[in-house]
Amino acid sequence: MADTAPVAIVCVGMAGSGKSTFMQRINAHLHSQKKPPYVVNLDPAVRNVPFESNIDIRDSINYKEVMKQYNLGPNGGILTSLNLFATKIDQILGILEKRTAPPPPDATGPIPKPIKHILVDTPGQIEVFVWSASGDILLGSLASSFPTVIAYIIDTPRSASTGTFMSNMLYACSILYKTKLPMILVFNKTDVKDAEFAKEWMTDFEAFQAALQNEEETGLFQNQEGADTGGIQGQGSGYMTSLLHSMSLVLEEFYKHLKVVGVSAMTGDGVDEFFEAVEEKKQEFERDYKPELERRRKQREEEKEQRREKELGKLLSDMQVDAAKGKGKKPVKEEPETVSEAEDMSDSDEETGLVDPDDEDEPVEGLQGRYKKALADGPSEEDFSFASYIHKANIG
Repeated sequence: MADTAPVAIVCVGMAGSGKSTFMQRINAHLHSQKKPPYVVNLDPAVRNVPFESNIDIRDSINYKEVMKQYNLGPNGGILTSLNLFATKIDQILGILEKRTAPPPPDATGPIPKPIKHILVDTPGQIEVFVWSASGDILLGSLASSFPTVIAYIIDTPRSASTGTFMSNMLYACSILYKTKLPMILVFNKTDVKDAEFAKEWMTDFEAFQAALQNEEETGLFQNQEGADTGGIQGQGSGYMTSLLHSMSLVLEEFYKHLKVVGVSAMTGDGVDEFFEAVEEKKQEFERDYKPELERRRKQREEEKEQRREKELGKLLSDMQVDAAKGKGKKPVKEEPETVSEAEDMSDSDEETGLVDPDDEDEPVEGLQGRYKKALADGPSEEDFSFASYIHKANIG
C-alpha cells in the first residue's frame, strides 16, 4: 500500500529562487510521462502562475480584500489568508483522498489514471508558511494522509559565496527540524551556475574551508561588508570567517540527512534525478518519519482521552451531589475551623428553622407527600397569615 500511495511534494523557497518555474517544470515533466499530478497553489498573492492548479487558494480567499478588511500589510495579508484557508483543510483532504483513491472494482465507463504525485506551491515568504500555525496545520494534515516530502529550492548562483551558502543551509536546517519531514535540497538554475561546488562543500569539509580561506584572501568579504568597513580589505571579516568555520563543523552531521540535486527549471536538466530522490525520500518517510508521526498522534489522543475522563468524572460527581440534594438527603456541611464559626453555624441553623428529615426518621415519600398536600391545599380564607402557612406546611 505504501508503494502505491501518492507522494506530496511541498515546494518552499525564497523569493526569486525560481520556485514557480520549478513547479511548472516538474508539472510538465509528469504530464509528459502520462502521470498527471494534482496541483495545489497556496500562494494567495501571486497574480499569474505558469501552471494550472486543481486547488487554488485564490478561488476562495481574496488577498486584497483580506488586507483591506483587516488593515494588514502584504505579509500579514498572506498569513491571514493562509489562516482562513486552513479552516477548510478537512475539505481539501477529502478532495485529495477521493481523487487519489483507486477506482472501485465494479466501476464502469472510463477510469481516470490514479494520481501518483501531489504538488504544493507555497508563498515566497518562507517564514509566513513554515513558522505559522496555519502552515503547521496544513503540513501536519497533509503528512497524516500522504507521504510528504519538502523540496527546498535554492538559487545556485547566489549561493556561490560561502556566506550565502551557509545562510541557505541554516534555513534548510530550521525548516527540516520545524516540519520534521524528509527534505530534498534543490539547487536551481544550474544552467547559469553548476551546483557541483555546493555538493562538494557539503561532503568535503576541507573543500569548504579552502573556499572560505580563498574568499578571505581575495577580499570577497570586502564586498559583503564594505559598507561597514569602509572598503578596507579583510577588516571586519574575522568574525564572519570564524562563524562560518564553526557552522561548517556543526552542520556536518546535518548534511548526512539531506538529498542534494542540481536542477535547471529552464532547461529541465536534473528533473529525473529529482524524482529519483523523491522516491527515495518517500521510502524514508514510510520507514522513519511515519512511525514518529503515529507515535505523536497516539500521544495526543491519549492526552485528550485523559482530559475527557477527568472532565467526565467532575461532571458525574456534580450530578451525584445534585441527585442527593434532589432526593432530600442531608447536604454535606462544611466543617468549622474555629469555635466562633461553629457557634455562627449553629445559630444560623436555629434561625432558619430547617428540619432534617433523617433526624425525624421520616421516609422521603412521606415528606414529599406533605409538601405536595400543603401546596395543593394552600391557606384557607380564615387564615391568610404567611407565617401560619409556612408553619402548617413544615409541621403539618
